[in-house]
Parts: sequence; C-alpha cells; structure tokens
Amino acid sequence: MADSPWTGDACSLVDAFRAGERAPKEELEATLAAIEASDLNAFSHVDPDRARAAAAAADVSQPFGGVPTGIKELDPVAGWPYTESSLVFRDRIATQTGTVIERLLEQGGAVPVGLTTASEFGGLNVSVTKMNGVTHNPWRHGRTVGGSSSGSAAAVAGGLVSLASGGDGGGSIRIPAGYTGLLGFKGTFGRTPRSPGAYMRPHTVVLGNLARSVRDAARYYDVVTGHHPADPTSLPKHPSFEDGLGSHDLAGKRVAVIPALGGVTLEPGVEERIRAEADALIAATGMVRVDLDVRPPNLAAQWMMGNLATLLADLGDRWPACAPELTEEVAIGLRLATSMYNLHTAAAAERMRVAANEEMARAFGEVDFFIATTNPGPAFPAESTTSSPSDSFLEWAQTNAAAKWAFRGVLGGVRVASAFAPGLPDQLLDRVGKAFPDLINMGALTIISNIYGNPAVSIPAGTVDDLPVGIQVLGRHHEDALLFDVALAAERERPWPLVAPGVGTST
Repeated sequence: MADSPWTGDACSLVDAFRAGERAPKEELEATLAAIEASDLNAFSHVDPDRARAAAAAADVSQPFGGVPTGIKELDPVAGWPYTESSLVFRDRIATQTGTVIERLLEQGGAVPVGLTTASEFGGLNVSVTKMNGVTHNPWRHGRTVGGSSSGSAAAVAGGLVSLASGGDGGGSIRIPAGYTGLLGFKGTFGRTPRSPGAYMRPHTVVLGNLARSVRDAARYYDVVTGHHPADPTSLPKHPSFEDGLGSHDLAGKRVAVIPALGGVTLEPGVEERIRAEADALIAATGMVRVDLDVRPPNLAAQWMMGNLATLLADLGDRWPACAPELTEEVAIGLRLATSMYNLHTAAAAERMRVAANEEMARAFGEVDFFIATTNPGPAFPAESTTSSPSDSFLEWAQTNAAAKWAFRGVLGGVRVASAFAPGLPDQLLDRVGKAFPDLINMGALTIISNIYGNPAVSIPAGTVDDLPVGIQVLGRHHEDALLFDVALAAERERPWPLVAPGVGTST
C-alpha cells in the first residue's frame, strides 16, 4: 500500500502500474490524503467519488492509465465547477468537457482528481485570486508559483500528483514551470485544439501540461493533440513525439544565447546561471553558438488590451457591475482596455505584431534556436499581484479610493478625447509602459513565442537563492519534435529534481 503519492514522473508511474508494483486505487488514496494534508492550496475542487470510480476502472495499458491528474480550473470538465477562478462565476457548472481534457481522460486513461487553482481568467502570472486565495510554491512556502497554471505547478512540484494540465497564452505554462523547477513545453500555435469556445483572437493559446520529465510532456502531446473541427486553427496530429525522442542530431545546429530577450531587466545571479546552463547544453550537444541581436518590439500592453475582448465576451452584460468581484488587476485592465482600445490602437498593435513576426523570422533565418531566461528572477512573494519588485502602475491605481476614482476619471477623459484624437490612447500606452515597466515586463520573456506562435520550452536550470530558475529555448514553427530533443539533451546532461526538496520519495 502506497503511503504517499508517486514522486517519479507520470510515465514511470504507468510502468509501475503495469508491473504490478503500484495500483491505481491505492495511488489515488495516497493522492487524496496528500491533498487533504497539503498547505499549498493547489486544488480549488476535489471530486473523490469520480476519481475513485475512474481509478477502479483504470486501464493501465492506456498512455496515462490510472494516473491521478489535476485539471487546471480554466479547462471545463462537465459536471464540475467552471468558475475560471472568478467570483463572478462562482456558481457556474460546466456542461461540456474541453477537447484536450476529454482526450486526456478517454484516450489517455488519466484519473481526474480535481481542479487546480489558476489566476483569474488566466490573466496574470501570479498565484493569488479573490476566489481561491494564495497558492504557494513547494520550494519555499510564501513564494509565488507564477501563473496562470498556478495550482498545476504547485501540485506537480509539490508531490501531490505527477500530472496536471495547463495552458499557455502568454507564458502560463512556462512561467510557473520556471518558478517550480518543472518542464514547461508550449508547442507551435495550433498544436492543441482549443475547443469548445475557441475564440479567434488573440491566436496565442496552446494547451499542455506541467511536467516532471520530457517524456511526460511528449506523451501528453501524443494523447491530446490533433485537429478538431471546432477549432479551425488546430493542426493535424504528429505521428508520435514520444517515439521520436532522441532521434535528432543536434550537432551543428545554430543557437543564439540571449538571456534578457526583449530587453527585460534580470535580477542578480540569473544571467550567470542561464549562461552556465546554455554553455553546458551547447557543449553536450555539439551545437554552434552564433552571435545574434534579436530585438522584437515589446507589445505586451497592446496584446493585453486586445486580449480583453474575449473576457468582455465572457462576462457579457455582467460588466461593469461585476467589477467589485474581480481581482483589482483584472478590473483595472478592463477599464484600461475599454477606455484606450480603439481602431487606431488595434492598427498600431497589428503593425507591431507584423514587426515582431518579421524580426523573429529574420532571426530564425540565421539560427535554429535561441536560449533565453524564462522569468526575470526566482519566485517573488506569493501575495504579490505583479511580478515587479518595484513600485508599479497597478499598485498606484489601487492605493486608495481617491486614486481609483481619479484613475477612472482620467480614463473617462481619454475615452472622450480619443473621439477627436484617435491616436491618443496608443501614445498614452507607450508612455505608461515606459513610466511603469511592470505593465510590459510581466511575461515579456515568454510572450514573444505566443505572439509569433513558435514552440518554446522552459527547462529547469538550477537555482538562484535556493529557488528554481528556468532556461527557455525557442525553436522554429512546427519543429516541436526537435525542441523536445533539445530538452531531452538538457535532461540527460544535467538531471533536475522531479519534485521540490523535502517532498517524500517513491517506494
């Protein structure tokens, strides 16, 4: 009888099931007990009855047969709460299951344990919401897990489950992976179907998982990817990412090392750590380092503004009356967007996106990969609502009631003025971004691969201040299999701990 959950990777747990060394029902009971005893706040909803029924019927011949699995609460699961981590939808129940999760459960055989916490509507790279409170980093309680796949990262790194789903629309898999010492793989845009409800903007989201190993991420993609007619952007299925692991010769591949991609300021010790990991990876694979200057425009602010159109569609006529129930940052973002986003702003954003695409295309014409940092530094305090350690625009806007009303008055004036000077909002966005860099630094290292749509992976790269940091490798469109092999080479050269220090070992 297992007295604690498996702390190896999910694939090795399946092997243990098949060999008769562990049993799905016993593994589930250990998982449920661990979740109950945990202080990480990684799960917002647990369904023991459904999980026990699935474990009892588990077919261990399936790819993830019998593996207890966390589902990110932004992924709908029929019959479970579908709050999107927001008080606005506290009473909503999902009536259908997302295509990716349906495939994970039916074709993959995973056992659904419950919903993992996420940032509200996936809008921020932090792990605190009005709905769920604070989710903690298993490496150090009181530090963030990042977001938006917060609970999934905490649950996997914290030894509660060996598999959990995630989604990456601006870095929401890679960011928490970097903060918790996990592997976070975002495939080429379209690699995973986003149905149901596949909005046609902002064309950045790729679903996936938080993984302890490269083969876990590859097997997950084998199970859940492939075209679905309700998402016309989804790509045909790849033959097998897992079977292809280790089959690519990386020698001679050209790589540029750009730790502070996008001009983000890195915290002390991070660049040195990333360069050391890059040197080791290049030496181990025989790749060739190339000096390359890559400067895509940072359009995080414009991207955020346009993104919020889908949130308004979700909220419907609840907005703006529902504003008090929203996380302050989300409410401020919506007010910014409704005041500043117009056709002129959209045109400027489109010009910047084209410029970003062309700059990335130029760079990938010269190299096969570039290596960057995943996050500017190690995990910041868990209660923080932005990743900026300095005074921020969002903090200013929340300081007191007078500031809030003044802020709303300014935005109302902008809305009126933009009718006569349509270029004003874009000019203000540019000035606000320069004055308050936290607005454009949140996820700035990761977002370019969502804008451009290329695959990118965060690989554990040791620690700074005894907290994990991630090395991020970016590859060309549709070369996901090749990027998996880069991650595999790093895993073989410098193996990482599969769970946080202090989490029990498997027996």
